[in-house]
Amino acid sequence: MAESEEEVDVLVQRVVKDINNAFKKNPNIDEIGLIPCPEARYNRSPIVLVENNLGVESWCVKFLLPYVHNKLLLYRQRKQWLDREALVDITCTLLLLNPDFTTAWNVRKELVQSGVLNPERDLYLGKLALTKFPKSPETWIHRRWVLQQVLRECCPQGRERKEPGGAERRGAEAEAEATPELERLQRALQEEMKVCTEAAGRYPSNYNAWSHRIWVLQNMAKGNLKILHDELSSMKLWVSMHVSDHSGFHYRQFLLKALVGELSQAAERASAHLPHPSADLHCGHRANGGVTAAEDCQRTGVPELFEGEMELCTDLIESYPGHETLWCHRRHVFFLWHHWKLELSQASGWPPPLLNHTNESLGVPPCPTVGAGAGDGGVKSAQAMDVDGVPAGGGYTRDSKRLKRGPLQPCPALPSEHSFVAKILSASRSPEQGRFATAYRKWLDSVIGLAQYSKQSELGTAPNRWRGWKTKSTACLTSDRPILPRLVLPRQTEPQSKPEPSLLTPLDPGPAGTGAGLLTRGAGSLCPVPCDPLAEGR
Repeated sequence: MAESEEEVDVLVQRVVKDINNAFKKNPNIDEIGLIPCPEARYNRSPIVLVENNLGVESWCVKFLLPYVHNKLLLYRQRKQWLDREALVDITCTLLLLNPDFTTAWNVRKELVQSGVLNPERDLYLGKLALTKFPKSPETWIHRRWVLQQVLRECCPQGRERKEPGGAERRGAEAEAEATPELERLQRALQEEMKVCTEAAGRYPSNYNAWSHRIWVLQNMAKGNLKILHDELSSMKLWVSMHVSDHSGFHYRQFLLKALVGELSQAAERASAHLPHPSADLHCGHRANGGVTAAEDCQRTGVPELFEGEMELCTDLIESYPGHETLWCHRRHVFFLWHHWKLELSQASGWPPPLLNHTNESLGVPPCPTVGAGAGDGGVKSAQAMDVDGVPAGGGYTRDSKRLKRGPLQPCPALPSEHSFVAKILSASRSPEQGRFATAYRKWLDSVIGLAQYSKQSELGTAPNRWRGWKTKSTACLTSDRPILPRLVLPRQTEPQSKPEPSLLTPLDPGPAGTGAGLLTRGAGSLCPVPCDPLAEGR
């Protein structure tokens, strides 16, 4: 038995050495894998290197994994000493076979902090482990830690703290050193995007990979509009080929929301004449003095983003019927669009546009960036305003600017969405497609319609048939619970007597068919529906 254990030790040491020699022979290995082989048939090494692919015969794993595992545990328990080179080799072999072993990653963290291990080489090992185990949570966590170390090394403040006299370095010397560090960060960012894409392709709905990708953008490309735009464009083909990947579409929703936020902030900075780090790439004041960057960012960039995303959703839903992911994505995009319109209306002082699919006179309402107000006969377009908000009497106006850059695309609205749902229901033969379309239509009525009515009630811009009604209690208007006009009946136990004036206030009857005879109930009433601001009788 002792001889067999010695033979196993010799065999395992040889395999570990062969793995490290393979990396030295070809430092561009990009994939690892197991070769099904129940037993050793030939007297040769179980490590196979073909071009950039590294294979390990499966028969040696049952000997190799326990050996390196026990070696590392003995080292952590300070029962056996291993030099730094041996630690690098053992942890490399162990993590290629079992990347969820946290102790091995912690040892490599110590090696990175001591300067023995290069952070880029550690990221390279994690990349190889993800080719075999693309959902390994410990690997993704360790990558984020290593990237934080890279960010600290490239940070000027961190460098000045580390190096003596660093605070005195100024001018051309600091600028010359900043360029290689920026290139290093750019390479790391591109490599992370590539690793995340490969891992997402190997495992469907890889939540860990997409969450890591979001973290990278939030920490390594925060506020970079160019990178966000590039990511949104590059992901268009990917989601078109993975129409059932919820995590991939969630990442696209994150990009859309981040772009809307950054464009809005850039517009605010431009309108306040504040500098922006990426002003030369994205937003700046017009040289001709017509439309400012603030108007371009909000009135051109954001609507075009939503219009393009809704067009993508339409194409995918029509091309691939019966996929719930596409309908969920369309729902999220339309909600973001609706929320952005309300915020823009509040910031600009415009009343929120009336979105009611039952009103045929509305059609497709204009973009809120142009300005709209609800009237009796439909939607009134606001007057063309110049940069300072004064009605333009002539000269270079926003309308002339729009003619030069082309007509605005129709913005998403409730009428157009209901038309799209009706088209899908009439043309689709898939029961799943019909079920998803019906659920989307119900969501439009219950969520968007109620939110629109609640917001208009707060601002006093509710539809005409609800204008003029007043209530003594306004607590319900400020609550988060959406309220609809409903029939309020007295309790059956109450005697049917004439209501007291302090509880019920009659309103002036309107014309026929407009809700004549409605009553509003005061704060101290016995209304079975708690605190309804509007009570509609039949």
